[in-house]
Formats: sequence, structure tokens, C-alpha cells
Amino acid sequence: MIELRDVTKRLGTRQILEGMTFAVPKGMNYVLMGPSGTGKSVTLRHVIGILKPDQGSVQVDGQEVPAMDREQLMALRRRMGYLFQNGALINWLSVEQNVALPLEEHSKLGKGEVRDRVHEVLRMVGLQQAAEQFPPSISGGMKLRAGLARALVTQPEYVLYDEPNAGLDPIISHQIHQLIAEVRDRLGVTGLLVTHSRACATECGDRIGIIEKGKIAIEGTVEEMIASDHPLAKAFLGGGSD
Repeated sequence: MIELRDVTKRLGTRQILEGMTFAVPKGMNYVLMGPSGTGKSVTLRHVIGILKPDQGSVQVDGQEVPAMDREQLMALRRRMGYLFQNGALINWLSVEQNVALPLEEHSKLGKGEVRDRVHEVLRMVGLQQAAEQFPPSISGGMKLRAGLARALVTQPEYVLYDEPNAGLDPIISHQIHQLIAEVRDRLGVTGLLVTHSRACATECGDRIGIIEKGKIAIEGTVEEMIASDHPLAKAFLGGGSD
């Protein structure tokens, strides 16, 4: 379980988080929504230990992330995948080489085992035919699929998704949403997603929390949030498919 309790964080002169509290049970996709600049991506960085809170608690499976030393943080990150916006691939490496990077850097697997694991996740995201291609020659949707394969190649317990459909058309976005739901259902991976997209939230999520003034203003199941009369729920989930 991922759990934040009363987390505050100031960056420079701006108070970003102010009492951020929510929990993500195992096997669930929790979606964070809210206007730009309200702390969604900052929250992800706290979970993975890149940022430390000024006050409050950030826990993964009962362990306090800010109290971890470097070795403990590295162990935590090996249990987590991170899907960056637009995939964040390295242009001079092939798709296969990009996906293999976490295993080459953080595992003791042999070359054959790495290759087998890489091709397994590439098949899962439908990119087995693109293994030898390079990022500049593939579409935005394929880059995101490759980024997802890289996030999954270490067989993580958790995946953090930062705007997983940013810049994609509705058809490709829907395919990405289906993959994220499949990762939860088939692999039992727990997900924490940041998005502005109603379609992403409703197609991928189990619970949705909407941030206002640095904390969760309203949360609930997808069905509860769609039916809610709360102004924020109406603004983000009241209609449309983008």
C-alpha cells in the first residue's frame, strides 16, 4: 500500500502540498487529478523518494520513505516502475536497448535472461516488431508503449504513471488505457496515475482523488465521482472523453 498522511511541501516561495492525504491499496489504480500546478507530479516524486516532505508521512508497505537511506531507496525503486510523459526514451538506443536498461543497471540477470524478459514485455505492449527501431522513427503512442515496457521489465509491484496519454489522439489513448488496466488485472500491479484526462481516469482508475489547494478535496470510486455534484468532480469528470 502507498499511503500519504498530512504531507506538506514548499518549493521556493510556493506552498505546493498542504495536508495531502490518501491511500492506494494493493492491486488498485488510484488516479490523481487537478488543475496544473496543484502538486500531482510533486506527489509522485515523494512516493519514489526524489523529494522529502516538509511535514507528514509517506509510506510504502508501512515503511517511511523519507527515513530511508540510499540503499533502502534503491531497493524501493527496484520494486517500482515509472512511466514518464511521452515515454522519455533515449534516442540513440533501440527500443529493445531502452527497455533493457533497468535490468542491465539493477539486476544480475545474464544477457539471455535480459533479452527474454525484454521480449516478453515488448510482446505484452504489442511492440515485438519494433525492438530494433530507434525512438525518432516511431510514433508517440509507440514511444509510450516502450516506456511502459521499460517500467514493467523489472516486474514491479507498483507503477507510477505521469500523464500517460499526454499528446496522444483518442484512439491511441484508449489503447494505452487498456494496457494500464491490463497491467493491473493481469499482473496485479498497483498503480498511481496523474492525469488531466477524463477518459484516462475512468478507463484506468479504481478510485479518483481531485486535488485543490495542495490536498485531496474529494475522492471516491469512479462511479461515485462521475455521479458527484461536487464542482471539481463535475469540472473534471462531468462529460467528454478527452
